[in-house]
Amino acid sequence: MKLVLMGTGPFAGPAFAALMRHDQHEVLALITRPEAPARKGRKGPPPNPMRQLAESHTVPVHAPDSINSPEAIALLMSLEPDLLVVCDYGQILKPAALATAPLGGINLHGSLLPKYRGAAPVHWAIWNGDPVTGVTVIHMTPQLDGGPCLTSAETAIGEDETTEQLEPRLAALGVAPVLEALELLANHGEGQLGELQDPALTTKAPRLTKHDGLLDWALPAERLYCQFRALQPWPGVYTFAPHAKHPIRIIVQQMRVVSEHDESQPPGAVAYNDSQTLRVATGRGEIELIRVQPAGKREMEIAEFLRGHALPIGTRLGEE
Repeated sequence: MKLVLMGTGPFAGPAFAALMRHDQHEVLALITRPEAPARKGRKGPPPNPMRQLAESHTVPVHAPDSINSPEAIALLMSLEPDLLVVCDYGQILKPAALATAPLGGINLHGSLLPKYRGAAPVHWAIWNGDPVTGVTVIHMTPQLDGGPCLTSAETAIGEDETTEQLEPRLAALGVAPVLEALELLANHGEGQLGELQDPALTTKAPRLTKHDGLLDWALPAERLYCQFRALQPWPGVYTFAPHAKHPIRIIVQQMRVVSEHDESQPPGAVAYNDSQTLRVATGRGEIELIRVQPAGKREMEIAEFLRGHALPIGTRLGEE
């Protein structure tokens, strides 16, 4: 088939690389997001990994401001693709864009749909403590992540696995389902293709913000550790500690769950501090803070932090 690929982020990399190397499919072009202009006095945006990949395979690259604009629709029509292959692109294709290819479009999504529709499926699977996740290839409709499921693959989530570690595993896992979906479409006859999603099983995976990183010490320690793993490397998790003039923001770079719990201390209170080890009470169990980064400072071991910040047992951590 003749394919137009649409992607911006690294999650699309393994699947797109496989398609560019494939001897039975022709990649006509890559459509990607335009680069954001650099702000005054700041470095420009990081390199677009999909643009770099396409250029290394001599695949033409286009970056329309909106894939649904008349100019972008005209571009797609001029390319005459059989199918659009979308992954980690960043824009929603409207019916006119999907109609530019006879077979429409497929999308590789980082969850076992209909769970975790939205921009951050990998993060939310870890945050919610799911033991298993996966990838799904859907036949696209204008509804966000709502099309029929063509193929999928699943994998266990490691007990200590972070989003930073799981995302590339899922991206690699997605190669085989994408190739399988192409075969299904190429050989499809009459009737419905794929399995319709059950709306009753739908869950959302909204885009994250920096505020999602605030630790709520009233939650169980296991839940806070899931939050920590889910928000690595961005936006990270943080709390506030009292200081002479105003609370200081502490980014937690490494933590672990401690099952024992000093019930005399309320959630958020320092439960143990021997100048080398700091443990904080939660709604169930304790969290040991191992490496932290005070706002505006470098990352450090907790012992180094404690030398400059006295946090006696009973000191409350929490919101600003």
